[in-house]
Order: sequence, then C-alpha cells, then structure tokens
Amino acid sequence: MAGADGDDSLYPIAVLIDELRNEDVQLRLNSIKKLSTIALALGVERTRTELLPFLTDTIYDEDEVLLALAEQLGNFTMLVGGPEYVHCLLPPLESLATVEETVVRDKAVESLRKISHEHSPVDLEVHFEPLVKRLASGDWFTSRTSACGLFSVCYPRVSSTVKAEIRQHFRTLCSDDTPMVRRAAASKLGEFAKVLELDYVKSDIISLFTALASDEQDSVRLLAVEACVSIATLLPQEDLETLVMPTLRQAAEDKSWRVRYMVADKFSELQKAVGPEITKNDLVPAFQNLLKDCEAEVRAAAANKVKEFCENLPEDSKETIIMSHILPCVKELVSDTNQHVKSALASVIMGLSTILGKDNTVEHLLPLFLAQLKDECPEVRLNIISNLDCVNEVIGIRQLSQSLLPAIVELAEDAKWRVRLAIIEYMPLLAGQLGVEFFDEKLNSLCMAWLVDHVYAIREAATCNLMKLVEKFGAEWAQNTIIPKVLGMANDPNYLHRMTTLFCINSLSEACGQEITTKQMLPVILKMSNDQVANVRFNVAKSLQKIGPVLDSNTLQTEVKPVLEKLATDQDMDVKYFAQEAVSVLALA
Repeated sequence: MAGADGDDSLYPIAVLIDELRNEDVQLRLNSIKKLSTIALALGVERTRTELLPFLTDTIYDEDEVLLALAEQLGNFTMLVGGPEYVHCLLPPLESLATVEETVVRDKAVESLRKISHEHSPVDLEVHFEPLVKRLASGDWFTSRTSACGLFSVCYPRVSSTVKAEIRQHFRTLCSDDTPMVRRAAASKLGEFAKVLELDYVKSDIISLFTALASDEQDSVRLLAVEACVSIATLLPQEDLETLVMPTLRQAAEDKSWRVRYMVADKFSELQKAVGPEITKNDLVPAFQNLLKDCEAEVRAAAANKVKEFCENLPEDSKETIIMSHILPCVKELVSDTNQHVKSALASVIMGLSTILGKDNTVEHLLPLFLAQLKDECPEVRLNIISNLDCVNEVIGIRQLSQSLLPAIVELAEDAKWRVRLAIIEYMPLLAGQLGVEFFDEKLNSLCMAWLVDHVYAIREAATCNLMKLVEKFGAEWAQNTIIPKVLGMANDPNYLHRMTTLFCINSLSEACGQEITTKQMLPVILKMSNDQVANVRFNVAKSLQKIGPVLDSNTLQTEVKPVLEKLATDQDMDVKYFAQEAVSVLALA
C-alpha cells in the first residue's frame, strides 16, 4: 500500500502526520481517534520515541481535537509498554492540562488521575509529583486550576516530606489571587481532606475551609459548603461543634442566595454527617429559615428536602420537631407565590403521612393535600396525584376520593396535552386504588373520551391505558364495559377515530383472550378492510398480523386469509405491502 518495496512500518505514522496536518478538522479528529490503532502498528518503542514527542509538539489545535487526544492518552498505558513506561504519557497530558478550554483541561486531568494509579510509588515521586508542582506554580491560572484535581491522587502514595510539600502547594492555591483557582481548590477540598491524616485535617483543612467559606466570591463559598459534608464525616463528633458548625451556620445565612441554595441542596447529607444532637439544636432552626428564605430557589431546594430531613430526625423527638417546627413552615409553602416552590413541596409532602401516622395526616396534612390538588398550577396537582399511594396506605382511599375526583377530572380536561398525558399514566394506579365500581361510576367516561382526543399522543396513551385496566379488572369487565364502546368507534365518520378502534384491538386482544377476540373484535376488523381510507385499510392488515397469534388456525385460514389476499391486491402501495407482510408473518401463503 505504501509502495511495494517501501518501509511499510513507516506508513501509519506518515498517514497520521499527514492527517494531523490536514486543514480539515474532521480528518484530524478521525486520526486522533485512531491513535491506539496507530500506536499498536508502531509498537511500544516507536510510540514512545516518535509518536508521543510528535503529539506533544502539535498541541495547538481545535478544542475538539485536543479533547479527543486528552481522552485517548488516558488509555495508552499498555501501548507505551505498560506501567514502567507510563510516565512517557505525562508531557503531552501536562500541556493539555494548561490549555484555555476548560473541557480539554478537565479531560486531561481525568486522564492524569487515571494513569497516576499505574505509576509505581517511585515513579510517582520522580515523574508525577514534579508535574503536579509545575502545574501548581504555573504562571497561568489554567495550569493552577488543573493542579487542584491531582493532589488527592498522589498524596497517599508518596513519602512524608513530599506530602508536606503537597499540603503547602494546596494551601497556596486555596489563597490564590485568581477566583477560578480558589474555586477549583474549594471544589477539591473535600476530596483532598479524605486522603489526609486526621491531624492534618484539623490543623490544615479546617483553616482552609473557614477561609474559603468566607471568600469574597460566592462561587467559591458555595463550593466550600459541598466540602463541608466530606469534612464533617471525617471529624469525631466532639470536634464538629467547634471546627465546622460556626462556618456552616454562617453559610446557612450567607448574603448570597446561591450559597444558601447549596446549603439547602446538601441539607440531608449535612444532617447525616453532623449527627442527631447538632441536628436538633442547630439544623432544625437553620432548616426553618431556609424554608422561609426570601429567594424562591432556596425555598424550593429546602422544600425538596422536607421528607428526607424529617425521616432522618432522631426517633425520640421526630414527631414533636415536625409538628411544632417543620409543619408550620410547610403550611406557608403550600400557598407560596412561586410555583416551583409549591411543585417541589408537592413532590415530597405526601411522604410525611407515613412518618406522622393516620390521625395527624387526616387532621393536619389532608387539608394541605387538598389545597394543592386545587392549586392553579397543573404541575403541583400532578405531583400530588402521582404520590397518592403512600397516603392511601396510611388513611385509605375513600377519605381522599371525595376531594380528589374533581381535581382529576379537571386535569384530565386540561388545555395542555402533556398534563392530560400525565394523568392518563396515573389512571391504572388510581384504578387499582379506587376499585372497579368506583372507577366505572366516576372515571370510565374520561378514559373513553381520551380515545377521541385531537392529539395523537393522547389517543395512543389512552389505548395503552385500556390494556392496563383490562389487566387489572379482567376480561369480563372489558367485555361488558370497554369493548362495546371501542367497537362502536369503528363507524365514526372521522377516520382517525376508526383507526383508534384498530389500535385498541391490537392492545386488548391478548388481554381479552381468544374467544372475545374471535367473536367480537375480528368481525369488526374484517368489515373495516373495505374502508374508503387507505390508512385504515393498511392498519387492518397490521391489526390482523398483531392478533393472528391469538386466533386459532381454522379462523386464520377461513376468515383472515381471504381478507389479507384481497388487501394484497389493493391499489395502494402501503396497503399491499402490509398485507403481504401479514401473510408471510402469519405463514398463510
């Protein structure tokens, strides 16, 4: 291929160099993605001596190409000769870790972290650790941010003098002049704390944590909150109060809503990390404040955590705390001005019923559920309906159904089709909870109305819904209640509704069994094979193919086969195609 007598082994590197220098970015990208193949062709020695230096020299490309390169190099250990030569991959990755594009840097750091585990302790100190130092003291902030992600992977496996140097570098980066670097250090603080010895966590990490948590930039402070969870899990209980809590209290009342949001978002994790006593004394009042926060985003994040927070409260005082401290705030949130807050609360509030038991649920929670069921925001109403099962377990469905049904009917007829769609999905769940009589009386007509909805997605979902209902209530119920109405639609003037009949039969045939399908459904399908509209006719062929396995062979031969043969000579191409396909699938030829 490279000339009959030429040096074939040079060919792959020649192609790569040509493609890497090509003006077309896509070609360069493709050649980078084939790096492993090229390295295999070159062998380990030439990969080390030719390919890697070449790659290191050409790092000035489009971000997309560099991203692919950074990813490839992370899997290159065996291609350069295994762990003893893995340090050869460091120069190109070091260059990639200093580029301007964040995505490329992050991928380079990810690959460096990956290959750090393949270094022996000696190689780690001789090759990897100096790289981390060079990055940490680089002139550009890009290299310093990359260094933050590498401390924790080399720290556990180096000697104590090198450990001291690493800690010093991390300290320096935590107080760097550039906010981006401090942000990177704050985001890795928890991870770094986990690999440090406990004494150093107390002496070094806590002071860094405190400094970062009161940084002038809120983007740094909020990352310190995240680190707080890791740090709190590392410290013994008696040190938490003095070392962590002052900073956490300060964060929960921070002037920036983003920091308070982060506290609310991590609240359950913080609660587990600090233990029951501090939860009772400190976190309960802090949680109340977050639920009453002036920013809707913070209230929504806290509302999301209500159930989890209440579940994890200490058993001996759980009910008292919920009833006297949490529930009053929850009551206010039910009528919050912001729909995201109400929606977040609605997705978890039902879970409180299992914690508080029947009497409290009926007295205190039911009025809140009902208020949310009547909320003007469809999402709030929906979140309540989708979590009904846990309340049902506690108080029984009868008590709920009085106020529940008007809300369901309203949602079922909502102008937004996605809301109608979501209600359909909850129908089988509701049907199971309400029982067959109640369902027939109140909700059956709704399910039938959806079959003739003007949105196809609704008609399709309504068809699936019918199948699930038949599985729940049985074939006899279907025969008396559903099938007459479905088959009646076969004569509807609108061809879309006639097609819905066919879709319903496809879904119901298996659930209803052979007798009902043969006696009641099949005649309707066969009659529809003469429909004026080609779409209906080819759906007849598809339906016959679908219900064929349910029918016995005699019916297939005497009733189905003649109709399919007639459709196979139809003038319409699609009708012909589907009829022929049905004949071959059902082996009627």
